[in-house]
Amino acid sequence: MTQEMTGGEAAVLSLHNHGIDTIFGLPGVQNDWLYNAFYDHREKFRIIHTRHEQGAAYMGLGYALAKDEPTVFNVVPGPGLLNATAAMSTAYALNAKLFCLTGQISSRAIGKDWGELHEINDQLGVIRGLTKWADRANAPSDVPGLIHEGFRQMLSGRPRPVGLEIPMDVLAAKAQIDLLSGDVHGDEPELDEDAIEAAAKLLGQAKTPMIFVGSGAQSSSALVRELAETLQAPVVGYRTGMGVVDARSYLSLHQPAAKALWDKADVVLAIGSNMRVPARKWIKGHAPQIIRIDVDPDTHEKFFTPACAITARAERALPVLMTRLERHNHIRASRKDELLEAKAKWAERSAVLEPQLSYLKVIREELGEDGVFVDELTQVGFASRITYPVYNPRTFISTGYQGTLGYGFPTALGVKLARPDVPVISVCGDGGFMFGVQELATAVQHKIPLIVLLFNNNQYGNVQQMQKNNYGGRVIATDLHNPDFLRMVDSFGAQALRATTPEEVRTAIQQGKRTTDVPTVIEVPFTEMPSVDQFR
Repeated sequence: MTQEMTGGEAAVLSLHNHGIDTIFGLPGVQNDWLYNAFYDHREKFRIIHTRHEQGAAYMGLGYALAKDEPTVFNVVPGPGLLNATAAMSTAYALNAKLFCLTGQISSRAIGKDWGELHEINDQLGVIRGLTKWADRANAPSDVPGLIHEGFRQMLSGRPRPVGLEIPMDVLAAKAQIDLLSGDVHGDEPELDEDAIEAAAKLLGQAKTPMIFVGSGAQSSSALVRELAETLQAPVVGYRTGMGVVDARSYLSLHQPAAKALWDKADVVLAIGSNMRVPARKWIKGHAPQIIRIDVDPDTHEKFFTPACAITARAERALPVLMTRLERHNHIRASRKDELLEAKAKWAERSAVLEPQLSYLKVIREELGEDGVFVDELTQVGFASRITYPVYNPRTFISTGYQGTLGYGFPTALGVKLARPDVPVISVCGDGGFMFGVQELATAVQHKIPLIVLLFNNNQYGNVQQMQKNNYGGRVIATDLHNPDFLRMVDSFGAQALRATTPEEVRTAIQQGKRTTDVPTVIEVPFTEMPSVDQFR
């Protein structure tokens, strides 16, 4: 039904129609008519307003990753958008369903270089460089269709962020507008039956197959586990692939543990993973046959020329593959003893990573079955990627290949908002935590009971370790002057604790879990920890 409304109201109602009930944002003059419409429909939305645009984007990222659902953040144009770009690049690396809804200067001024407030050259080009799709609404009547298209793009093929800019005059103008339903379906590639048959034959004949999983397998945990059991194939996950198969299973291996088995593998199935590390670091003469399952056809030829490639989502391809496999598979002896030995050898080798392992053991025990761990670029975070046992999908959140220092704390706030039913722990270093420390105010205001472990050595510690180990101790620009973290956290109204041993950390986490209305920051002072670089 056609109704007269502003472009801002068209945007707000279109978001509501597409199932959005939480918005991460920071208002400003170019978005006044958008927030005016949010006010009119405030019963439909929870607005999490942040203290910095990067916080809005990172919180949206965490929310999207934890829920595996489209999530919207909103910022003003120019510097507001630019402040959000690190989070957008991280979302791109993590295949996150993140919708950037940004304001824009007045339509008549775009591209004129008039010096308008928040004007930058080619803002739409900036957005396009960080997303899979981006566009501009040039009239209020464009808004519903473009928002619908943004959701369709997010749900088609490889999920990645999208962007839409709406000029301030378009948000303010009134027009007769037809709203669209939120019934949106992404495009799905047609299954290649011949490729699936070829994959089934290769896997069926394989003697020692191996499976690599990435973020594209997170929605197919049960299917991957069943396939692995059928093939007696170890399942290898790193960062975004962790948790697809429960780490307590003998079939689940951390990436370094799998390296010793690589030369034995005759067929390797990659599910939603580009397999960058094996391709660049493990191949030394031995090259198994590679099968790829990935919804993004551009991934198939990266690093390897596959024996066969299936362009499809894992959850769509695996049931068909397993049915075909019944005709080609042979019974294999259990590899339980072999794989448990590989896990034990890796545990023995990685035992030098202390005290990281002791802290991670406490975190694992205190998070319980479904609690969520959010990593960071800090020594405990680095160790977690190769040692931490993840039990369930989407309970280990990583920055992926982007390696965005400072992403962890604000991203974890979004995770906690998405998963209020389980404990969420953010592991930060003192350097990275200060990138987004102002969002403590957001967490207190919106009652987000996140638990933060703040490992503090008054350094950009990983960089300083590299300077010492690789450059003859030529230490420069890596020592830090920090505030009194306990007093600072307390001044925000959050709970401030300090722990100096793993057992003290356990007690502090338990106290944090009992606190339901404010975040808890636990400072953990330390000097040095052994680097994981020895295992790269």
